[in-house]
Amino acid sequence: MVSSKDCVALFVYIFTFLLGLPANVLVLSVYARKARKAVPIDVLLLNLTISDLIFLACLPFKMKEASDGMVWLLPYALCPLTGFLFYVTIYNSTLLLTAVSVERYLGVAYPLRYSLCRRPRYAVLACVLFWVGTSLNLSIVYIMPYAQWSRGAERDNSTMSASPPPTCYLNFTQDELSIVATFRLELFLVLFCVPFFICCFCYINFILILSRLPNIGRRRRLRAIGLALGTLIVFAVSFGPYNASHLVGFVRRESEEWRNVALLSSAFNACLDPIIFYFSSAAVRIWNKRQLRVRLQHGVTFLNALGVKLTLH
Repeated sequence: MVSSKDCVALFVYIFTFLLGLPANVLVLSVYARKARKAVPIDVLLLNLTISDLIFLACLPFKMKEASDGMVWLLPYALCPLTGFLFYVTIYNSTLLLTAVSVERYLGVAYPLRYSLCRRPRYAVLACVLFWVGTSLNLSIVYIMPYAQWSRGAERDNSTMSASPPPTCYLNFTQDELSIVATFRLELFLVLFCVPFFICCFCYINFILILSRLPNIGRRRRLRAIGLALGTLIVFAVSFGPYNASHLVGFVRRESEEWRNVALLSSAFNACLDPIIFYFSSAAVRIWNKRQLRVRLQHGVTFLNALGVKLTLH
């Protein structure tokens, strides 16, 4: 039976998918056109876009799971695969957003020194390390469903040909929960707390430095400060609640029921990232302005053909 929490999850997943997919595809097309002239922040944001698109590709499976009352009715091989990709992309986003904050901080704190070593290949190397690191950290999400299946078969004195578990990465035994709780604590400390503290340090100092620079226009300064504060708030709101459940679950040695609700804020982050892309990357802003001007020109041409005289300035 589908509960109210499952209905809320289904709604959030559908909304995130419908809003996030076209926005991220649009951003990806912009970065693909300027791949050869990319700067470090563009490399980071491109990887963040790819991460979001992989995450969004997993959402139809999560929608199906939520609509079935968190019972896994799809082929069981999809359970560990989609779960692994789902969580890898969430934590990869935290690392990439942290790297963006570091890039911004270095750009204003050490402009001359940083400009000498500001190379896209360093950003590419960082992205590779992020993908490998999160994949290794989240490998338990891929392994655990098969371990649950194997243990269930052993209890039934059967083989792996026995029916798989009815749920996906849920309903752990006490021994399994002990392993998962420790793993989640490591995620909380390494892949949330450390990146969050780095983001706080970088953005707070970024704001302080900008507020003291006299040669930056007021409008530009306020936009940069607003972007820094907004990104920090998005980071905390999107990833804070779900990661807090890791700590609470470890202390209480149980899987908190509100975890799946807290996870929804992390899911919605895929809709918020394109907003960050727009204000962070000159390429995205220029492309949007160019497209808007082209459409306005087409509109003027159409009106002129109808006998309405307009001039586009």
